[in-house]
Amino acid sequence: MIRVQYSNDVYDYVPGRILNQQLARKNVKRFYRYSEEKWVTIGIDRVRGVGGIYDGPERRGFQPAFAS
Repeated sequence: MIRVQYSNDVYDYVPGRILNQQLARKNVKRFYRYSEEKWVTIGIDRVRGVGGIYDGPERRGFQPAFAS
C-alpha cells in the first residue's frame, strides 16, 4: 500500500495500480516513496512513467533461452 495525499488534501493508502489510475486522473498531489523515504510531489519530482527516453535493449518480459 502506498500513502497518498489527494488534490483535496485528504490522505489515504492505495495499492500501486490504483495509484497509477489516480495519477492519470490527476487526483494526487503527492505520494510517499518508501524506497527513498520521502514524499514525491507531482509536478516537481520525477514520477513513474514520466521522463527520459530509454535507449537500451528491451528487458521487460525477457525470457533467456536455455540449452537443454
